[in-house]
Amino acid sequence: MAVLANLNNLRNDTPGCAHVTHFNNAGAALMPQPVVDAVSDHLTLEANRGGYEAAAAAADELEDTYDAVAELLNCHRDEVAVTENATRAWDMAFYGLPLQEGDTILTSEASYASNYLAFLQRARGTGASVKVVPRDETGAIDTDALKRLIDQNTALIALTHVPTNNGLVNPAAEVGAIAKDAGVPFLLDACQSAGQLPLDVEEIGCDMLSATSRKYLRGPRGMGFLYVRKSFMEGLEPPIIDLHAAEWTGPASYELRDDARRFETWEKNFAAQLGVRAAVRYALRLGMDTIWQEIQDRARQLRLRLSAIDGLHVKDTGAVRGGIVTFNSEKLGSAQIKGRLATRDINVSVSPPSSTLLDARRRNLPPLVRSSVHYYNTEEEIDLLIEALEEMHL
Repeated sequence: MAVLANLNNLRNDTPGCAHVTHFNNAGAALMPQPVVDAVSDHLTLEANRGGYEAAAAAADELEDTYDAVAELLNCHRDEVAVTENATRAWDMAFYGLPLQEGDTILTSEASYASNYLAFLQRARGTGASVKVVPRDETGAIDTDALKRLIDQNTALIALTHVPTNNGLVNPAAEVGAIAKDAGVPFLLDACQSAGQLPLDVEEIGCDMLSATSRKYLRGPRGMGFLYVRKSFMEGLEPPIIDLHAAEWTGPASYELRDDARRFETWEKNFAAQLGVRAAVRYALRLGMDTIWQEIQDRARQLRLRLSAIDGLHVKDTGAVRGGIVTFNSEKLGSAQIKGRLATRDINVSVSPPSSTLLDARRRNLPPLVRSSVHYYNTEEEIDLLIEALEEMHL
């Protein structure tokens, strides 16, 4: 099903489209009505019947969340954990890895701040070290340099698939092939790519993948998920466990679950989990190949229009670029631009240098306006954004 043929229906299915022009999809996309209904209906059920009773009544739908995510990622449902957010998902994988003095973590210049802070914390606590793989001429991770840096001390390759401050899409599958050949674990942060482009963990070759609900998947806030390859799972000790993740088998013993739910906790927001299910099913019905094509088309159009405005500078890199479009102005600060656009009900966000410090320092980036498109954005909405920016630069 082509998105463009149904664009009006999709926008009618998105309540927020009637109120705002939303170019903050890399922050939190507008939820479609089925997602809103899934969350609100379950909250109503909890209010009327009780939380435990509502969860029992929705057991089949809650279980289907794992099937939906597994279909999205091309994995088995037992390799999926549903978590409170993407950070918790990523942390459960990363902090579960056994690191020791002398080990090396390889990452890219586009690493997200939260991930890099975790690298630094564990390096400080274990004696491991962090090495940054250089970028290639397009701005992506240099896969030849990655091969050269891998040695007997390499304990992990950790890659941010799509950085928060850039349209760049890193070559995850190439990195996965290198990691597999070297026998090195590969952790992919798919926070900005899940729901934006097709993700096949078999093609990518990652051992672990974390993602969020609220961004391009158009799900509720405060939810994420984690994929862990079954063959890799036994070597990954969850840093936190409870009676859901493990069974207390004796006064001094416990046994972890044999599936990825060992990385979950018992208590969670079941209404939001049903929202995740609805969001993933919604994306799957549209088709990830179609969604990716539409997002790329809109982003290309927006970059061309922005580049034509005197005094604006588009800052995206990468041979392959997605829906995140970043720019700065010679005349106005990015926070000023965001504020002025907000008075017209146009949503964008600001990406500070601290969010991707290595990339920002290399390229001497100021705070950037981040205008991130989705398939429900129209040419008319791009016109509104461009007209507003042109007026600011008269």
